[in-house]
Amino acid sequence: MDPSCLQYALTEEERKQFNELGYLVVENALSPEQVAELTTEFDRIYEDKLSGGHDPSTALFYPNFIPDHSSFLNLVDYDKVLPKVWDILGWNIYLYHAHMIATPPSGKPKSDATFGWHQDSGRVNMEMESHPRPRLSLKVAYFLSDVSEPDRGNFWVVPGSHLKDNLEMPADRQGQPEGAIPVCVKPGSAVFFDRRTWHAGSPNWSDYTRKVLFYGYGYRWIRTKDDMTVQHLWESSDPIRRQLLGASVNCNGHYSPTDEDVPLRGWLKEHQPELVR
Repeated sequence: MDPSCLQYALTEEERKQFNELGYLVVENALSPEQVAELTTEFDRIYEDKLSGGHDPSTALFYPNFIPDHSSFLNLVDYDKVLPKVWDILGWNIYLYHAHMIATPPSGKPKSDATFGWHQDSGRVNMEMESHPRPRLSLKVAYFLSDVSEPDRGNFWVVPGSHLKDNLEMPADRQGQPEGAIPVCVKPGSAVFFDRRTWHAGSPNWSDYTRKVLFYGYGYRWIRTKDDMTVQHLWESSDPIRRQLLGASVNCNGHYSPTDEDVPLRGWLKEHQPELVR
């Protein structure tokens, strides 16, 4: 990890926005060249799934894409993003979940039906007893297609809803919850969001496919959400990337980690000691 990445550390304004709104937009996180390379690999996978029988009229949810190409792997510890992640969650983290979503044009008339609003993490939201429920994890969504206008399959959020355990829905299932907004961003943008933030995907009423990569970071004692077949990448990765890919010296190291378990902690002790406790 090159210390120059600290120029992308979380600013106080970014921290304030994330803590108060539950999400943060970082424009131009990816260069046009990165967007082009990632889109090429995204399209390759998408076309392969379509050839394999995936219904072209429905969204593709494809997890565990990290091993499919080095351009995906390189975003695991991306220098413009990871410093913001560890500034929010701390050093005992790893990539517990990753998925790509392709949302093709719906081909249906626009409607006002209520979207599928939810918080991430499933049973966590029923079994955790605290209020508000704990943060535990966040996701970074890299947008490869232009959703700078509404009706393009935008990601919707209710700002500030990460501190609410419940969200009131329209009784007739028409319209969206109070305060809901579409996140409108250009290709190359990264959207960070707290797993507790109430959010929803929306139908794509445009004429082209929406393409997004999601990277989920959480504490190392959280189980992976999908089969993460990344173990073969450990040997060729540097220590911090190995940590982020789930490597550990022993099982207890997830709860009481040594420096060997979490090389990110040692790196931060040297370069950003105020974050180590």
